[in-house]
Amino acid sequence: MNGAKWDVRWIQSILPHRYPMLLIDRVLEIEPRRRIAAIKNFTMNEEFFQGHFPGHPIVPGVLLIEAMAQAGGILLLHDDPARAEKLLYFGTIERARFRRPVVPGDRVQFEVELLKLRASHAKLLGKAFVDGALHAEAELLSTFVPRHPGASAS
Repeated sequence: MNGAKWDVRWIQSILPHRYPMLLIDRVLEIEPRRRIAAIKNFTMNEEFFQGHFPGHPIVPGVLLIEAMAQAGGILLLHDDPARAEKLLYFGTIERARFRRPVVPGDRVQFEVELLKLRASHAKLLGKAFVDGALHAEAELLSTFVPRHPGASAS
């Protein structure tokens, strides 16, 4: 697939997230049902830097995990013909490790690998890199749920 087409407009056609919660700027590569590489450029303009932490801004770890999950959501839903009817919720987060802080100006590359796929859930391994160095990682279990209340996900 051609990465030039995987910009934020395309991402918004897959995920329901919008500013300030959309944490993926571009998809670099996808191997369907296997893995995805995506990026987020964190700038000093991000609202959370005002309070996390004044004088020493770092990206909250929970947002790195959320970005991994969003990349995983793109991987799982981009080629699903029923994606408009589905959302992904966190089921569990396991083995989360934060090795180095992410700071304003960092370009984070998220690499997410599909470990297991079932009809109702998926297990993913997510990693966050800055300049090739591992900054965070986690295993995520996501559950498919209907996007519209009262509907059933297939």
